[in-house]
Amino acid sequence: HGLPVLDPATQRKRVADTKDAAESITMEVGKLVAIIGDEDTVTGFLLAGVGHRTAKDTNFLIVKSDTRLEQVEEAFQNFSARDDVGIILINQHVANDIRHVLKDYNQTIPTVLEIPSKEHPYDPEQDYIMQRVNMFLGGGS
Repeated sequence: HGLPVLDPATQRKRVADTKDAAESITMEVGKLVAIIGDEDTVTGFLLAGVGHRTAKDTNFLIVKSDTRLEQVEEAFQNFSARDDVGIILINQHVANDIRHVLKDYNQTIPTVLEIPSKEHPYDPEQDYIMQRVNMFLGGGS
């Protein structure tokens, strides 16, 4: 009775096969970071390796002065509906422009994080997530 005794070469191969399987599983469950922001912010994240482009879509939107509000709203809706996106980073000044959309967003994943930009400092008073955290911790509003 008991388990069969395997020779050391077979044991090493099974361990290697298990590691390969674990690595492929990790790659499958990995989520992307999506970015909606000004050119400097998005470029910085793209240079850091966050960018992802396929034939039909990307995981980023560069918001310029001539970008229509509908484009920003649509990008947010698309990113938040994707199964492969785990975090949406959005410049706070851009988030302020689509605040009406963000207030209705109640999913945990993808998580929405508002970040500062070079031209616009971060203001926790305007960050809806920080407002909710403050409310849960008993800080009011």
